[in-house]
Amino acid sequence: MESLKRQEDFKRCYHTGRSKANRYLVLYAVKREDDPEESLSNSNRIGISVSKKVGNSVTRHRVKRLIRESCRLHEAAFNSGLDLVIVARILAAEADFTTIESAVLSLAKRLEIMEK
Repeated sequence: MESLKRQEDFKRCYHTGRSKANRYLVLYAVKREDDPEESLSNSNRIGISVSKKVGNSVTRHRVKRLIRESCRLHEAAFNSGLDLVIVARILAAEADFTTIESAVLSLAKRLEIMEK
């Protein structure tokens, strides 16, 4: 998976994408528009947002690492050509890896962006 870096990409996911939420995360997904400059147009791009409300810098980076790793492990299960934005909620700071992993997978299933 590639990373979403530009603010315009995040805004497009927030405004035009579909979203689902649970206690730990909010997942936004939108089908990516084909860009001829993109080298890997069929892979997914992911953006992770963790606000200061979640905790200090160490806590926020830990949550980001957990989310990124759970997405990396299940990358093959996701449909291709998507932009995903995952926003961490305050309870994510106290969650362990298996909780974050199951939260990501359940949101992806609810959004129907996982291959059967």
